[in-house]
Amino acid sequence: MSVRARVVLAALTLMVIAGLSVRSTVTPVSAEQAPAATTRVFEIRTYVASAGKLEALKARFRDHTIRIFNRHNLTSIAYWQPVDGPGANSTLTYILAHESREAAARNWAAFNADPEWVKIRTESNANGNIVARVDSYFANPSDFSPIK
Repeated sequence: MSVRARVVLAALTLMVIAGLSVRSTVTPVSAEQAPAATTRVFEIRTYVASAGKLEALKARFRDHTIRIFNRHNLTSIAYWQPVDGPGANSTLTYILAHESREAAARNWAAFNADPEWVKIRTESNANGNIVARVDSYFANPSDFSPIK
């Protein structure tokens, strides 16, 4: 199993452990009672920090990025760092929720143009990029997922 797959599996497992578990009882719902379909999507992002720069990356998220995300409707669900395996000292994985794929594109464009973010990114990369690689993909919850 790849590092990315292990991180995503661990992240989803932690979500369940953290209380996002499925109810123990299920009440049948008729088609008329079913909630409207949602277009909300999740974006799973994995950052591989440049050598020796994971702490700087985490500090940037902790001190700046999440606050700026909030300003641009990039909704943080959770952040994880592997505790073992090859990515343990270089990887940060997180999940964002978006109203839709279109909203995600608009929100990312606004975030990337934010003057405060541009300044923070420039300053944090002054001694070399702190991020070596970003992997990102969108996912929809399965019908049996405890999070929608």
